[in-house]
Amino acid sequence: MDKPTESYEKYIKGLMDISRAITSDLYLEDILKLIVMVTANVTGVEICSLWLIDDPDDDKTIRLKATQAIDTEYVKDRALTMDEGVVGHVATHNTPLIIEDVLKDPRFKEKEMARKLGLIAMVGVPLQVSDGKVIGVLNCFTSVPHKFSQTEVNLITAVANQAAVAILNTELMVKTKVIQEELETRKLLERAKEIIIRRKKLKSDEAFRWIQKRSMDTRKSMRNIAEALLLSEELDHGN
Repeated sequence: MDKPTESYEKYIKGLMDISRAITSDLYLEDILKLIVMVTANVTGVEICSLWLIDDPDDDKTIRLKATQAIDTEYVKDRALTMDEGVVGHVATHNTPLIIEDVLKDPRFKEKEMARKLGLIAMVGVPLQVSDGKVIGVLNCFTSVPHKFSQTEVNLITAVANQAAVAILNTELMVKTKVIQEELETRKLLERAKEIIIRRKKLKSDEAFRWIQKRSMDTRKSMRNIAEALLLSEELDHGN
């Protein structure tokens, strides 16, 4: 680990990197990769991993979403229940957990993997949002004996909380874009229906089914069919 002053400056820079990601156009996968890379860089740990609860309102499963590790033993898709393993413990109790030797602690379930990768000490901290809800867990592992100090835990927690903001912001951005696209598609379909109603003398529901069947027959989205109809209408009017 670095000297306290150097370490603190690295953490501040790391927080700034994540803060910039909050206002960027990066999608969730990119944000998660950035978070684990920044955290591993500023802490000097061997492996940093980020787990997210599949459904925060359900609290049933927590899944590995990002790590800067390249070993296939670690990067494989893994999921745990909320009462299973270290990540389940941290998420359920909403408090950091320090383990000096993962091979000796019964809460750490993946001991064979730890032996293969040479993992020794770890700290897990909850990803907590403003209302206190936990949306995931950030884990840091060392390959040498290490006692995480309270200062280190506090700084990693700061990174985790900033990460939680970035994740929620990105999810909101994606949802907003999806909603906007859905509204735009509905508007296009309504305009396309009007064209079919006029051209083929059909009722509204019949026009919709015509577009739907055309979509299935051509294996194109209903939005694509609607856009093609609108384009043909423009071309007809242009002649």
